[in-house]
Amino acid sequence: MSDSVWQSIETGLGDLIAKEGLPPDFSATIQQYYYPLARQLQVTQQRLGRPLLVGINGAQGTGKSTLALFLQTMLSQGLDRPCVRFSLDDIYLTRAQRQSLATEVHPLLLTRGVPGTHDIDLGMGLLDQLLAAGEDDNVPIPAFDKAIDDRAPQESWPRHRGPVSVILLEGWCVAALPETDLDVLRQPINTLEQLEDPDGHWRQYVNQHLATDYKELFERLDLLVMLKAPSMECILEWRTLQEQKLANRIGLHQNSAGELKIMTPEQIKRFIMHYERLTRAMLAEMPARADVLFDIDAQHRITGVKYRD
Repeated sequence: MSDSVWQSIETGLGDLIAKEGLPPDFSATIQQYYYPLARQLQVTQQRLGRPLLVGINGAQGTGKSTLALFLQTMLSQGLDRPCVRFSLDDIYLTRAQRQSLATEVHPLLLTRGVPGTHDIDLGMGLLDQLLAAGEDDNVPIPAFDKAIDDRAPQESWPRHRGPVSVILLEGWCVAALPETDLDVLRQPINTLEQLEDPDGHWRQYVNQHLATDYKELFERLDLLVMLKAPSMECILEWRTLQEQKLANRIGLHQNSAGELKIMTPEQIKRFIMHYERLTRAMLAEMPARADVLFDIDAQHRITGVKYRD
């Protein structure tokens, strides 16, 4: 690929960098890390001769949504490969559905995020539609409104028109594997599991979904990209900082935080515990099987990339 292609793409990225609130020098990260991956996806899709389905895995704060956004932009606008992106977050079960699960299966299932709280049938159907899309097809992309903790009205969903070359599916547990050692699953790893799931029923429910419908979805991936956080402790620090920034932005004091759903440090710790078991497992085993591995440092910066042969 000639330098002129990058130059033409770079020209159009400045507005997007500003819109996303990223520093102007973020273009260096795009050129060094994002653009080579976009080119790799272009070549891989050409070789396959069909739409390419790419999974992007990364804990909160690693930049998976940012990566997906810029890959979509470069592929669609500069590399002649129409690209669609969506997140596991977009296919959460509705709040009413999760409330039913909380009543009928386990109270912890009200909290969205873990396997078992997504509408996998909706995701599979979306993939089928996108893979079969022709010139005149107009495919709605599901959207979830976190402000109301519920699925957005369908009339507000974004739509993709025409055929697709690359589909990006991003999410914190994309391509996660179920635990096969039930003795390991039975042992609590934090106070949430110990006190709120003492018999392991919630953990077993999550793991069973990973081994069934989520496995079916993730097996459709052609390529896996992982953004690897330095540690679980770093993820907790990032999430705490994010909450502090939100509180500062809207001018809240510590004692009024709970009134507007701003979590205290202790609430954040409990929240992260929902995802700790699976996050630790992915940090340990996924780097060895990811097709593309980005190492992320404590300042959210990419420090290196490895492409698997």
